[in-house]
Amino acid sequence: MALWQKLWLLFAVIWGVVAGLSAGTILAFSEEPEKVFTPVALGIAVPAAVYVLAWLWQRWRRGKRAD
Repeated sequence: MALWQKLWLLFAVIWGVVAGLSAGTILAFSEEPEKVFTPVALGIAVPAAVYVLAWLWQRWRRGKRAD
């Protein structure tokens, strides 16, 4: 596993825990439980977007090195 993948995994776990805590807090204390969808969606979308960007960056850097 490459270093960028290990760092992404660490980021994704931390991001997921924080998003989960946020969603749990909203469910427990908010009068509007439909607000829970925002942190859940961001908890999934942001790590996925970061992975795609890091993967594209790695492929672009590898392609430059081959020249």
